[in-house]
Amino acid sequence: MTVDENRRKIPTQSRSRATVEVVLEAATQLLEALGERGFNTNAVAERAGVSIGTLYRYFPDKRSILTALARREMEAVNAATAALLSRKKGDLAFDRAMIRTFVQAFEGRTRARRVAVAALLAHADPAELAAAHPAANASFVDAEGRPLSRVAAFVLSRAMHGALRAAVMEDADFLASREFEDELVRLGRGYLGYVTRA
Repeated sequence: MTVDENRRKIPTQSRSRATVEVVLEAATQLLEALGERGFNTNAVAERAGVSIGTLYRYFPDKRSILTALARREMEAVNAATAALLSRKKGDLAFDRAMIRTFVQAFEGRTRARRVAVAALLAHADPAELAAAHPAANASFVDAEGRPLSRVAAFVLSRAMHGALRAAVMEDADFLASREFEDELVRLGRGYLGYVTRA
């Protein structure tokens, strides 16, 4: 399924893009406040302050809104990853900064995130899911400075992403904790051959 397949109209003008953003933000607020049970197109339109006809111009059903939410966050995380890769030096090590970027997606609104991610996983095609791990895979090097093979990069990125996704989907109370972050850093560095402290 392509990125815009679920949309009826692709917004090209700034006013249309603004309307879509208002609808997506309203959807996120509703999901966070009420969960999926209180989520429907009428409630989203009302919360966004748009007519149901306007909403349907861009989103044919609630599933399309949910997948658009997940895709928007995926794009934001990818953009943040690209920014991290292009930086000269930062306050945080790259691996730790990447983990924090993923944890902070959806601005910490985990209830909305859980529902949107579940919708995307149920309907995305494999190529789209693979695209969620773009440039970062190419940046992986082991403790001796050697680039990882394609398979090793796949294993490392999916292991990290899998743990993060499970924490989101299982509503783990430690998702944003320093302990969880430290364990993920330890996992990654251990795999890359760095000496890590317990």
